[in-house]
Amino acid sequence: TYLQGFKTVSVEEVSQLVNENEELKKWFDSERDKHFSKGLETYKQKSLPKLIDEEIKKRFPEADPKEVQLKQLEAEIEKMKQEKQYESLKNKGLTVATEKKLPVQLIDYFIGQDEETTIQNLTKFEEVFNAQLQTLVDEKLKSSGTNPKDGNPPLTFTKDQIAKMTPDEINKNWDAVQSALKTN
Repeated sequence: TYLQGFKTVSVEEVSQLVNENEELKKWFDSERDKHFSKGLETYKQKSLPKLIDEEIKKRFPEADPKEVQLKQLEAEIEKMKQEKQYESLKNKGLTVATEKKLPVQLIDYFIGQDEETTIQNLTKFEEVFNAQLQTLVDEKLKSSGTNPKDGNPPLTFTKDQIAKMTPDEINKNWDAVQSALKTN
């Protein structure tokens, strides 16, 4: 037979030969890598996909269709509540703005999270709006000759009034007399 000339070799002897002979060590490492690669490929193809699927199911359990539908209904109900609250706040805001004679075209910008915030926003708007309106009125009155701070109407005189004035009255109202003479 073919094996008659070979002697039996122990594991220790093979291990010693592999450690001592560099070529034998390279061949042995190559064979070991082939078997490891084959085992790894088998693991990747057969076992790994199952493990990945199990982990995904554990981390992200499948949602029950009833649960999904319930969440959608809850979201719709919440949206309807918010829309109803917004409309209620808008109506309250319109009422307050109308009472305070504020422009209602801007009401959407002042609606808050609740009624109290909405009223605070409108009160602040009223303060700013009225202050700006007063400034514009004052500027307009000043340009027409009225001093809005003292509340007195502008002094204007006709030619007949100027003719009937004493020199002291003319001197006292000199600016108004000159203005009247220029316009007449």
